[in-house]
Amino acid sequence: MPSIPILMPQLGESIAEATIVKLLIAPQASVVAGQEIFEVETNKAVMTVGAPCAGKIGSITAKPQVSYAVGSILGSLEISDKDARMLGIDIKPAAPAPTPKNKINGDDDDTKGVHFAVSDADAIREPGQLTVEPVVGGLPVPAGAAGASYISPRMRARMSELGLNASDLSAVAGSGAGGRVTVEDFEGFLRNLDQHHLSQASPMRIAVADSMRRSWTRPLATVGSPVVLDAMLAHRRKATPKPGPALYVIRALALALTENTAIAGRLVGNRIVHPLAIDIGFAVEVDDGVMVPVIREVDKKPLITLVETYNDLVEKARARRLPNDGNRPGIATVTNFGTFGIVWATPIPLPEQNLVLGLGAGRKAPIWSEEVQCFIPITEAELTLSFDHRVLDGGGAGRLLARVAQLLQKPELL
Repeated sequence: MPSIPILMPQLGESIAEATIVKLLIAPQASVVAGQEIFEVETNKAVMTVGAPCAGKIGSITAKPQVSYAVGSILGSLEISDKDARMLGIDIKPAAPAPTPKNKINGDDDDTKGVHFAVSDADAIREPGQLTVEPVVGGLPVPAGAAGASYISPRMRARMSELGLNASDLSAVAGSGAGGRVTVEDFEGFLRNLDQHHLSQASPMRIAVADSMRRSWTRPLATVGSPVVLDAMLAHRRKATPKPGPALYVIRALALALTENTAIAGRLVGNRIVHPLAIDIGFAVEVDDGVMVPVIREVDKKPLITLVETYNDLVEKARARRLPNDGNRPGIATVTNFGTFGIVWATPIPLPEQNLVLGLGAGRKAPIWSEEVQCFIPITEAELTLSFDHRVLDGGGAGRLLARVAQLLQKPELL
């Protein structure tokens, strides 16, 4: 009977390999077309590999808990001549091998006209660049590809001289192969800059730019939800001293995070590092930038006791005189962009944080009341949560927003 290989199929557009989880059929067992043979796991889901046609399982070479690239041979399947012809497999007996030519008599012309001959065993192949052809249509999938850099050592040296980084090349049109930015392109771009009005960026602006560039190396997402502010505003009118709106949100976020600290954790390798303390930062606008002082252990201090600490940190941040303890990063940041009249925004978390919670401007809005059977006015604002999507998904982000909004409806418990 003809034998065909069982190959690791292309299980998704961006999937280059899969791990064998379980063997579902024993060797020498008969199978029908499409019958599941292997259970495999990709980085997205658990799937199965089926038989391409009916036949009998021959050998199984794949091992459980081992990853195989798309196109790798997992075993063999013995099939009938009829199925082989349907699959386009030639089942004619192989032609006899040609009789070797007598090299002594000078009949071997394979190396005529060349300086030397290279056998297949002597061929040089680059390791780590395996490319396999998918079972289904599409482009070849590189297995274990690490990605390519379009910045040459010469270019990197020139950029280092000027204090530039890769993101600064986003505006440079490349004329090299595959759109590669050459040194000549780069120098032309710099000469063109001299024709514009230029001003020196402040150290604060450069620090903010560097922080945001490092933050943007992660997959970030933002969700939003409205929150009713009437209970908070009523509590604030009676409170002495008066907490700022951002402080209410800081305290509510801290209490919500104590219920699931993994939300504020950081992904390092294959582990989530939970925070040791609920330290929350808040954004303060300063000249040409933003500073983020941090309040320590917010979950352990009642709201009313945080007012003096909060106000003191705001003043020191604006004067750029924060103590060393106030500069140490927290696990999340709260930003009250509503003070600028902004209703909705997508703030970016700091590089060492996973979360940033934003509060938009409060606005009067009508809401239907079942008690009085009519619309009544409320003060409403938008809460937005930007997060590292590797650690948190939309559902978890939505539940965190809902919990913060729920805590703000009972400000006396904050």
